[in-house]
Amino acid sequence: MARQTRTRFAPSPTGALHIGGVRTALFSWLQARHAGGKFILRVEDTDAERSTEENTRGILEAMEWLGLDWDEGPFFQSRRLDLYRSYIDRLVNEGKAYWCDCTPDDLEKKRARALQEGKKPKYDGTCRKKGLGPGPGRVVRFLMPDTGVTAFDDMIKGRISMENAELDDLVLLRSDGMPTYNFTVVIDDATMDMTHIIRGDDHVNNTPRQVKIYEALGFPIPLFAHVPMILGPDKTKLSKRHGATSVLAYQEMGYLPEALVNYLVRLSWSHGDQEIFSRQELIDLFDIHDVGRAAAVFNPDKLLWLNHHYIKTGDPERLARLLEGFILRKGYEVPPVEYVRNVVTDVRERTKTLPEMLEFGDFYFHDIEPPEDLQKQFFTPELAPVFRSLLDRFRQIDLTDKSKAEETVKALLEEHGLKFKAIAQPMRIALTGKTVSPGIFEIIVTLGPDRVLSRLGKALSIMDASR
Repeated sequence: MARQTRTRFAPSPTGALHIGGVRTALFSWLQARHAGGKFILRVEDTDAERSTEENTRGILEAMEWLGLDWDEGPFFQSRRLDLYRSYIDRLVNEGKAYWCDCTPDDLEKKRARALQEGKKPKYDGTCRKKGLGPGPGRVVRFLMPDTGVTAFDDMIKGRISMENAELDDLVLLRSDGMPTYNFTVVIDDATMDMTHIIRGDDHVNNTPRQVKIYEALGFPIPLFAHVPMILGPDKTKLSKRHGATSVLAYQEMGYLPEALVNYLVRLSWSHGDQEIFSRQELIDLFDIHDVGRAAAVFNPDKLLWLNHHYIKTGDPERLARLLEGFILRKGYEVPPVEYVRNVVTDVRERTKTLPEMLEFGDFYFHDIEPPEDLQKQFFTPELAPVFRSLLDRFRQIDLTDKSKAEETVKALLEEHGLKFKAIAQPMRIALTGKTVSPGIFEIIVTLGPDRVLSRLGKALSIMDASR
């Protein structure tokens, strides 16, 4: 009987969750969801000096924001130290690991000598047969075989093999009593019954070492998939100089989680020429075997294009709720959600992020004062009679009815023998303070009668004063 698929994401809380890490989490999550299996979250926090609770909270918040829910965990390595030490004791007792008292100075001399002799600078096994026990400054090393080959089938890269002679007697337990990454990851993945290990390809060289530990402890060896790295637009490793790399920074910049998920899954994975995927489509279609081997290039413009798509097609009420935080940050009072929802509908065709929506439509949220140069250019005395008549008529109709507002303006223009362009820009500037905006009649409906009549009235006053 086939084992249930179990995948994991195991971030280290020594920093924020970045784009590369979250794509790995996404691939792991999708593989579990596609197979109807389990996705486990584990926090690798054994680096006590650099791991922080703040980073841990940030990682969990980023996962929740992206909708990458986990079935078990989060588990914390710092709470599993007794388990790791019990397995180290077992390996030592079985002669598969040994205590070593070589000092850092000893190791540096050995390294320099090996390089001088043209050999690989690996540990020379000095303490293998000393039969040492625990003591100050001592470490535990894994007894790596000197001959043979260790190989595994990578679900992305294919067959990978390494001569055992190239592998070091790696340290399992440091002199400070803390177990090392290559050991704890094996114990965790084995005892948590992981079937698929999906991680970045910077771990490829660790995998043969870990395979030997699996074999030494009699654990079943999981399937491995090492995903290619993400490069910046200049084809160098993605870094802060390419823009934001932290996941939560994209939230703060007003990107939607569905846009980031859609974009990241398409870095190294594809399904024909399809660009836009619903979450369910991703779950139905994704298979880790379809991930390409080549490094992916991060394209901020493509992400922005996807974000615009999801803003244009998203639920206006949900977008209104998301916009509330940005409204507060700007120092504006947050209007009722119905009002913000209408703003969203007005501005989203021309805006690509949540802050852009607010910047483009800021006139919806505060009183405006059109720039003096626009007042002089468009609030001319000749237009005063037209604006006065417009105000009189607007006071008599329901301005929340777009068609009535349009009919009223049309009748007014016919009476004055004018085309719409004669008053369109003056009306736009009176209502928004800008020369570019959403449609005038959409603005009228959203702003509501009080704001519309007030702003048109101010424009008329300026026109009268300039006579």
